[in-house]
Amino acid sequence: MLFGSCILYSPVLAQEIGLQLYSLRHQFEKDVPGTFEKISSWGITNLEDGNGGTYGYTMEAYKGLLEKNGLKMVSVSAPFEELADSPETVIARAKAYGAKYAVCFWIPHKDTIFTIEETKRALKVFNEAGKKMNKEGITLAYHPHGYEFRPYGEALLMDYMIENAKFFDFEMDVYWFAYPGEDPLEWLRRYPDKFKLMHLKDCRKGVKGNQNGTSDVETNVVLGTGQIDIAAIVAEAKKIGVEYMFIEDESSRSMGQIPKSLSYLKRMQK
Repeated sequence: MLFGSCILYSPVLAQEIGLQLYSLRHQFEKDVPGTFEKISSWGITNLEDGNGGTYGYTMEAYKGLLEKNGLKMVSVSAPFEELADSPETVIARAKAYGAKYAVCFWIPHKDTIFTIEETKRALKVFNEAGKKMNKEGITLAYHPHGYEFRPYGEALLMDYMIENAKFFDFEMDVYWFAYPGEDPLEWLRRYPDKFKLMHLKDCRKGVKGNQNGTSDVETNVVLGTGQIDIAAIVAEAKKIGVEYMFIEDESSRSMGQIPKSLSYLKRMQK
């Protein structure tokens, strides 16, 4: 994992920081309007859909709540099966929100086994759907979850996927790059043109990861207090032009931790 280093940090602009709504999934299940009000009170504007849909609201009513609170859905979820079977519905959802990005968060595979066969199938689905989305002004991105970092040839499955991504890009979740033992900063430098979005998520110090794509959500801690060098990664992300960096905190403490993570990022502006 990437630890602290002595570098000069470029300031983080407020418009670059957003929130992955999965962070507040339990709050949304109870109170959608109140949760949007809370997000707005934190000074957050840009959002990424967290596979939660509209929580029983019509699309128009849901969009009305976003507008009322000065919020904008800039990235929507794109489940793998939907991309494979009906990419046009993902396009329609993105257009309904006026979102520029659509993100797939998971590639189906058996248990913890992820091989070149699953990788090639995913490439076919992503490239075909991504080509259709590009024609509509929407960028498809894939969000790796750690199981993609297994050896293939002289490199890794992740390298193979990135190098064969013709019509889609990637969203780096810094936690899910560091957790399987990779260096997020090194990957940003290796493929500076491939990462368009980012999830900012820190991991409690001393936690050992794996390549299975699974972890305890309670290991999510306030940005800058864990074992991932968030500051260095954010600086590099800005340097290569990552457009949006979404805070994601899956822990039961997310309501209390998100404001602290925001404060940490704001301190980087000074």
